[in-house]
Amino acid sequence: MLDRDATHAGAHPTASGALTRLAYARAKAAGLDAEASLRRARLTLRQIEDPSARLKVRDQINFLNLVASDLHDDFLGFHLALEPDLRELGWLYYVAASSENLSEALKRAARYSSIVNEGVSLHYVDNGYLAITIKYVGVSRHLDRHQIESIATILLRTCRQLTGLRLIPIRVKFIHRRDRICPEFSEFFGGKLEFGASTDEAVFATSVRETPITSADPFLSKLLITYCEEALARRHGHRASFLSSVENAIVPLLPHGKARSDEIAQRLGMSQRTLARNLSAEGSTFSGVLDGLRRDLADRYLADKDLSISEIAWLLGYQEVSAFTHAFRRWTGSSPRYVRARELSDCKPSSAR
Repeated sequence: MLDRDATHAGAHPTASGALTRLAYARAKAAGLDAEASLRRARLTLRQIEDPSARLKVRDQINFLNLVASDLHDDFLGFHLALEPDLRELGWLYYVAASSENLSEALKRAARYSSIVNEGVSLHYVDNGYLAITIKYVGVSRHLDRHQIESIATILLRTCRQLTGLRLIPIRVKFIHRRDRICPEFSEFFGGKLEFGASTDEAVFATSVRETPITSADPFLSKLLITYCEEALARRHGHRASFLSSVENAIVPLLPHGKARSDEIAQRLGMSQRTLARNLSAEGSTFSGVLDGLRRDLADRYLADKDLSISEIAWLLGYQEVSAFTHAFRRWTGSSPRYVRARELSDCKPSSAR
């Protein structure tokens, strides 16, 4: 199901690909067949070796998922984000680093982040608290864990480096679910973590708003803003896939039994008829989107041995385990319990090495 977006109209958002290249290097260093994973993610070695080549965000997400699975590293995105010198972010880092204070730096990061990654949109919020919310544009959020955790890690690393302080967020929220968190991850974010949230967001106390940036430079700032505005204006626009917007609206509502077409239409600010018409223009239907989402998520949840079959059924919006089992048999020809047992059996030789 990973290539489902490829059949729909609209240009695909791209990213600088730095995270993909870090993952490729990590896989090679571990002795894995990284080229095979590239092919599975529809990427080429030439793209990896050319640092100026932009990659489709969808392909980056898929490659990270493949490498994380091969490395048995469920926190790959986090680990990769701890590696690079933040100056490798280029203009985005320096335009933030030349700001006067943290509030200004975050505003600039939000405005210019699409230069680095068109598939995510950062929003600065200053309303009783200071926050950066992250929304996915033209990309399905539900398949991703590693890219979003990497973005949040780099954001917090940048705030700390620019201020010279070990800032601790009030809370950090992620849409995807996790039942177990590695101690290193929790310690880095200060333990204020929420998974299965309705949005991806990092929240800070308003008291840090005026925290000075140690590298503030008003003259450099003026030059960089001019460049970034020009780069933003030159960036090729793309029509975000309506399908991905619907998927991203559905996922948080699945466990609550509210993933209905009327509710999604209301949340997207349109009528049910318009929702159906727009999906039809992209070759899909609401029931088809919902069914595909449930299958994608079922595969992921079954790989998490800490989730029971009944919990997975609830997370996917099924009131009865039998309804989930029936749907899963329709998708795969097997029962979820059989697939779970097979995956656990397949993992034993790897853990024994």
